[in-house]
Amino acid sequence: MQPNLPQDAKFNPANREEIMRRYLALSDRAASPQASGIADVTHLFWPESAFPFLLHRDARALAQIAALLPPGATLVTGAARAEDPLPGETNLRFHNAIHAVSHDGTIVGTYDKVHLVPFGEYFPHAIDGILRGLGLRQFVHAPGGFEPGETHVSMEIPGLPLAAASVCYEAIFPGAVVPRGPRPGVIVNVTNDAWFGITPGPHQHFAQARLRAVEEGLPLVRAANTGISAVVDPYGRIVRSLGLGAEGVLDSPLPIAIGRTTYGRFRDSLFAALALCCAALALVLRRERRRA
Repeated sequence: MQPNLPQDAKFNPANREEIMRRYLALSDRAASPQASGIADVTHLFWPESAFPFLLHRDARALAQIAALLPPGATLVTGAARAEDPLPGETNLRFHNAIHAVSHDGTIVGTYDKVHLVPFGEYFPHAIDGILRGLGLRQFVHAPGGFEPGETHVSMEIPGLPLAAASVCYEAIFPGAVVPRGPRPGVIVNVTNDAWFGITPGPHQHFAQARLRAVEEGLPLVRAANTGISAVVDPYGRIVRSLGLGAEGVLDSPLPIAIGRTTYGRFRDSLFAALALCCAALALVLRRERRRA
């Protein structure tokens, strides 16, 4: 589901009711006479930081989601998450998270973003006090900014293969999308590219996410607030997509992952080996020139 919410409206708590109505109405494709309805959907994806409130602490919102989802369906959505302070702390710790919500409104899985955007989601600790003293604030509307997740782990989502979850620009880093451990069967990426407007930025971001699918041999499911949302197969081919600045819902089967790719096996060590070979070849050619 791609809501196409304006950036200045997305994080305003005063828009809570309107945002939820929009998400629910768009997701329930039965509201459209041309659509087939949501009854046959197994998984529904909403974008990054979908709510101007804490979903896991909002029983009413979870009940609305439960009323929307058919039996056995799961919602996968971006959302801010708060946890209680550590000993000696006084403030809540916030995470930029992905939640999996079952058809009864229970949160059954969570991933906390590990690779945060400096100055956008947090200030580096060494200069945090200085910058705040100057009246500067990070872009996100979380007191003190977000805290990173402890480690990058795969996300278990009922009814899906093990998922390599990523939030926003985490999908641009080669070799960092798939965690260590059992190989996932899908890459899930939620993002909010409304920051960039109708510019080349969201197109570049989507292209980088597609490249991760090719590198890893895994399908990609991507939900973006303003676009580009898509389902991509493990060869990088777009199965279905919603364009930048569009509002709507797309429906697609999940492509099947292929075998582990060469890059998936060797990561950047392959590049390092090629670089060493090039350096060795350069030395050999240099010696040959000296002899000549």
